[in-house]
Amino acid sequence: MILRQIYETVRERLDLFPAVALLGPRQVGKTTLAEIIAEEHSSVYLDLEKLEDLEKLSDPGYFLNAHEHKLIILDEIQHTPNLFPILRGIIDKGRKQGLRTGRFLLLGSASGDLLRQSRETLAGRIAYVEMSPLHLLEVGGQSVETLWIRGGFPDSFLAKSNRKSTIWRDSFILTYLERDLPRIGSRVPVATLRRLWTMLSHLQGETLNTARIARGLGLDVRTVNQYLDFLVDLLLIRLVPPYYANVGKRLVKSPKVYVRDSGILHSLLGLDTLDAVLGHPVVGGSWEGFVIETLVSAAPERAGIWFYRTAAGAEIDLVMEMPGGELWAIEIKRSSAPKMEKGFHHALQDLRPAHAFLVGSNTDRYPKTNEVEVISLADLARILHEAA
Repeated sequence: MILRQIYETVRERLDLFPAVALLGPRQVGKTTLAEIIAEEHSSVYLDLEKLEDLEKLSDPGYFLNAHEHKLIILDEIQHTPNLFPILRGIIDKGRKQGLRTGRFLLLGSASGDLLRQSRETLAGRIAYVEMSPLHLLEVGGQSVETLWIRGGFPDSFLAKSNRKSTIWRDSFILTYLERDLPRIGSRVPVATLRRLWTMLSHLQGETLNTARIARGLGLDVRTVNQYLDFLVDLLLIRLVPPYYANVGKRLVKSPKVYVRDSGILHSLLGLDTLDAVLGHPVVGGSWEGFVIETLVSAAPERAGIWFYRTAAGAEIDLVMEMPGGELWAIEIKRSSAPKMEKGFHHALQDLRPAHAFLVGSNTDRYPKTNEVEVISLADLARILHEAA
């Protein structure tokens, strides 16, 4: 059992809000975490994919009020959006009786409709916590390459062999496309969505060009943007926006696109081993996306992330703005002896960040210049986690 670092965040939010929504893709470990929390409380757990649990909510107001002094965990909440107005009434009634926090833990895939409806109905009554796959601080720095190749979905990372991990990820992709996405409300044709997902894998770490993707899929740009938004809402794709600075230079304005889990990325591209990944053109983008997801998971909750690039070639792979306003510049290389490119040096002159790091596959930490420090991914993740 790997205790997730997000566990403390969920507990803290339950002490502050009557409802907490734990959002994340399928099989990321939401139910396991909820079961751990349930053991610490007097609680009721309902899986809303099971008919027998849905039957208990045939009169939801009666059932939920009957357990008003318990933590009620509702799994797969996206299947019953009609519950949100009822939850609002129960929460408001409970507040008048002194029941102000820790009433409901809602688990679900992060669809746009679910977020919008719950925010409109439960505004001021609900906190949102995003649960990502396993990250490096949870599994240990010695597992960095296994985590990179297999990704952070627990069943994939903990598989007994690379082959079994690959089988799990292939099944995950197929199940998501053929069963889970239609049940969440997707009307996107399965074949089209798979082609889009695979095409985005080939573009890992590149600036997004929806017109180019639309031509490849034979669709219009508006439709591609709708499909892309759907994958972003489900936390399967990350779009990193460009950092806008008043530096008097022409800046790149398109976001960079990443498949968020490196193991899913590799399966979409048919890359099953470390050697296969290292021999593929996506290796640099794959490592870059893996580093970004690791650092985002470790960073303070309110840290902002961007990339910086000018038309003249000045570039920083990751710009992080810490809650206090400090800028951190992070350049990412898949090398044990990373080198600082001229574009990174010019970008540092433009932005003047408080800290600048060069992250490779190295395990050492040493100054590269007066401004830049070479650092391992595990060390930088720990620094960010401690800053939180």
